[in-house]
Amino acid sequence: MITVSIVTYKTDVEELKQCLNSLTSPIIKTIYVVDNSEQTYLAELCRQYSRVVYIGSSNVGYGSGHNKALRLALDDKDVTYHLVLNSDVYFEPAILDKIAEYMDQNTDVAQLQPYVLYPDGSLQETVRLLPTPADLIARRFLPSFLKKRLNYRYTLLFWDHKKPINIPNHQGSFMFFRLSAVEKVGLFDENFFLYSEDIDMTRRMHQSYRTMYWPEVSIVHAHRAASYKNNKMLLIHMWNLVKYFNKWGWFFDSERKKLNKQILEELNYKGYQE
Repeated sequence: MITVSIVTYKTDVEELKQCLNSLTSPIIKTIYVVDNSEQTYLAELCRQYSRVVYIGSSNVGYGSGHNKALRLALDDKDVTYHLVLNSDVYFEPAILDKIAEYMDQNTDVAQLQPYVLYPDGSLQETVRLLPTPADLIARRFLPSFLKKRLNYRYTLLFWDHKKPINIPNHQGSFMFFRLSAVEKVGLFDENFFLYSEDIDMTRRMHQSYRTMYWPEVSIVHAHRAASYKNNKMLLIHMWNLVKYFNKWGWFFDSERKKLNKQILEELNYKGYQE
């Protein structure tokens, strides 16, 4: 069985409804909607779904919100897997059955991310190298030709994303976890309010298990990239990046160097190509 958590903050009702309508697989036991807005307008929608549990909350942040649901999932002995999901994601319900079957057959896999598309059908690069400060900070302010070079390598733009790969950086919009691994590795680090908690979590999982990108199924993520459009969100993003590099290392990070080298070799990276 699977549990699911969705953290909302002033989320559009139709957006959440579209997401919930993707979660009709019979292997889902409970869907936790953790509402960080301190408003209650989503509670009425959630009451229309028999498996949805609405949890009102203050704005504790993304990872902390999901931790509220993960603690409940870990206490449920009938549940094997947990899906951390953004409200702006939707997909064919049957893909969860396929993912669970793959995880059942690959017990060393702790976490999985599928092929992710934008609503227009184009690829969204959601699995990446472990970031350096240049990848996540400098590229926002560098000239466009230098940003292009950094993105080409960091976001694996040279690769067609058609083969499975064990990779330690998954975007947080869809994180399918094995709960026994969460119990061993720990919950989201609540020092991160928003952004970077997904990199941190996947990296910790990767130290003990495989964290797979598995493109045999696909989802749609209507990614808003709020920190590129809103100065307040940009400051929050930057502050949490500082926390990430303070934790893992800014310029000296031997694990990052080793893992990124392995990934680039496996994907046959030949250097920047125009």
